[in-house]
Amino acid sequence: MENQNVMGEEREGRSPVRIGVIGAGWFVSRRHLPDVQRSANLTLTALCRRDDAARTRMAEHFEVAPENAFADWQQMLDAAPLDSVLIATPNSLHFEQAQAALEKGLHVLLEKPMTIRSDHAHELVRLAREKNLKLGVALNPPYWAHCHRARRALAGEAMGPVESVSMYWSGTADYLFGKGPQPENMPGVVPPTSYRSDPELNGGGYFVDGGPHMVSELIWVTGQRIRRVTAFMDETPSDMRTTISVEFENGAVGTLNSIGNSRYPHRRVLNIFGCAHGMVQIKNFDFETTITRVGLESEHFKEADLISVGTPVGNFADAIQGLAPLFSPGEHGAHVVEVVEAAYHSAATGQAVTLNLPDGPEAADAVGRARNLH
Repeated sequence: MENQNVMGEEREGRSPVRIGVIGAGWFVSRRHLPDVQRSANLTLTALCRRDDAARTRMAEHFEVAPENAFADWQQMLDAAPLDSVLIATPNSLHFEQAQAALEKGLHVLLEKPMTIRSDHAHELVRLAREKNLKLGVALNPPYWAHCHRARRALAGEAMGPVESVSMYWSGTADYLFGKGPQPENMPGVVPPTSYRSDPELNGGGYFVDGGPHMVSELIWVTGQRIRRVTAFMDETPSDMRTTISVEFENGAVGTLNSIGNSRYPHRRVLNIFGCAHGMVQIKNFDFETTITRVGLESEHFKEADLISVGTPVGNFADAIQGLAPLFSPGEHGAHVVEVVEAAYHSAATGQAVTLNLPDGPEAADAVGRARNLH
């Protein structure tokens, strides 16, 4: 906790990071904007939403001045006093908007997936480096404390090398894809739109929506890149059920099962990371975690038992102010896009897809080699 005290002292005298939101809708009203409001080093300066009524409601709820509530995102970038932007629009729009923001000299935090094409993702990484700007991706695992603990355990010598990974996530999200009624009393300031039901706008089906979190955990926790992908989907590109098999750079193997239209009433998680001398098991959505190592006492904990590692927007602001590294940088997000893109290609063609593994700093940054981050 000493680091937190130092960071608190370093924040004194610093101006809050001014952030604007492109795509001020249902999800950001539930997740990111409440986090912005709670942050001492972020100020919500502007927002953009095309729908007049929803834009007005969002601006009033999050106390954004009417003159800083825009219907056009390009106008917002041109006129609003900003240091950074959060982009949470439909997935196919991410690249153009992020590219424009970076060209304006703004730091960028993207909702997952950062783009729907890997070449676009790598172009954003290149542009952010060229301009010395922060480029983050709001993937969940780098902001879950149990994933930090699991990552440190897998990096330890006592665990031995990763040999295999099995991940299973099951939930019910039919309503977001126009395949079921919307639940009553949905949380959020405004209701969700139906863009996910359009595979061109969404970039695919359920796997492009929830799958990036699974892929992120697969590579972020293990510290390994993926070099080959094979996938099966119930329907391409409007999938709701997906299975993929992967091969890691060290020769380990893994499977991911993603179910978005389960009739089971609760979300289910069962992830197993198997190593030469131990195992990490994570189950249920309270993330009940067990770490076992040969000859050592097992560790048991849930997410709620651990100290929070922060939020995507909080970590983004800290990184901009030089107080912390990005837990989920663009390089990590780009590798996630590569794997998701390969999964859709494999499912459509019935062929395995081999990924090109880069050399140099991007290869290292893509997985954020396991280390003590806090």
